Amino acid sequence: MSHPVIAKGNVAVITGGASGIGLAAAIAFARAGMKVCIADVDQARLQEAATRLSSVTAATHVMTFVVDVSRAESVKELEHAVGAHFGGTDILMNNAGIQPGSTLFGEPDNWQRIIAVNMWGIINGSRIFAPNMIARGKAGLIINTGSKQGITTPPGDPAYNVSKAGVKAFTEALQHELRNTEGCHITAHLLVPGFVFTGLTAKGRTEKPAGAWTPEQTVDFMIARLEAGDFLHPVPGQRRAPRPRRKAHALGRRRYRREPAPAVALAPGLCGRVREVREGGLGALSHSLSPFLRGEGGARGCLRKLRSELLKGFRKGWPWSRRDFCRCDSVPCPSPGSRRTMLRIAEGDPTSPRGRAGRG
Repeated sequence: MSHPVIAKGNVAVITGGASGIGLAAAIAFARAGMKVCIADVDQARLQEAATRLSSVTAATHVMTFVVDVSRAESVKELEHAVGAHFGGTDILMNNAGIQPGSTLFGEPDNWQRIIAVNMWGIINGSRIFAPNMIARGKAGLIINTGSKQGITTPPGDPAYNVSKAGVKAFTEALQHELRNTEGCHITAHLLVPGFVFTGLTAKGRTEKPAGAWTPEQTVDFMIARLEAGDFLHPVPGQRRAPRPRRKAHALGRRRYRREPAPAVALAPGLCGRVREVREGGLGALSHSLSPFLRGEGGARGCLRKLRSELLKGFRKGWPWSRRDFCRCDSVPCPSPGSRRTMLRIAEGDPTSPRGRAGRG
């Protein structure tokens, strides 16, 4: 089932649409029957892309426009031209980006250009297109292309990382603003590609590396997440081998993991948050706690029994994490693996946030 905005007759505008993810998105939207405007800074690549699009949809449903997204005046011209040609915009995909490389103490002009295109290009597009999209009163989408580097910020290209981190922050603010605007049916979404083989990431390579995604795979994933109503669309990437230290740490913890075990309900009224106790790995404790698990002797007696048995087990050095013992709803479990936290919660200690919330 397709997203309702990705529909025949609607209009999609894609910046950076002459190649890579932008072109793949334009082709996908055109195949869905949409009218498509691809905008890019390179006129020659725009013509090539328009030829490809014409093989998918009618030439009258394809529009090209030369734009420099870092300049607000240029983006305003694009928005006006789309309105005059197609009557308005239903999907705006702010996808234009560059990655020439950067160093922390490198040329400031390079930093300014990267941030101007990657971040200000998205700010300009959203601020200029959104008001008229809202005024139309129709449902619509603003999709901003970020990057995993804006979240993980690996060393090596700081200007790019900063620009994409800004895209993430801006898109979150944009969605908040749209959601709280009366009569607005536009939603904002953040596409977070990982390693996608495009002209931006090829770096001279002609063959796609085994771990990379194609632009088409990325767009298919994006559309699927749009259909699911997600705001954030982080594209899954290839799992890398852990570093030696991390690998040893992971192996050291793995021996304590158990297969999911059947669960038994806690005595009613003991704790409003704790829902289940795992039977697997408890051994003799499961028998000694049977009155507790059946709720015999009242909640206080059960609680004392539980505390006593837990203390005995901890003195024996049980290699448990808190998640091995109980699973809670709503609030994430604090400090997994903390025996003290387990006891405080089991006792309903008022100084414990979970104990305070769950006292029966």
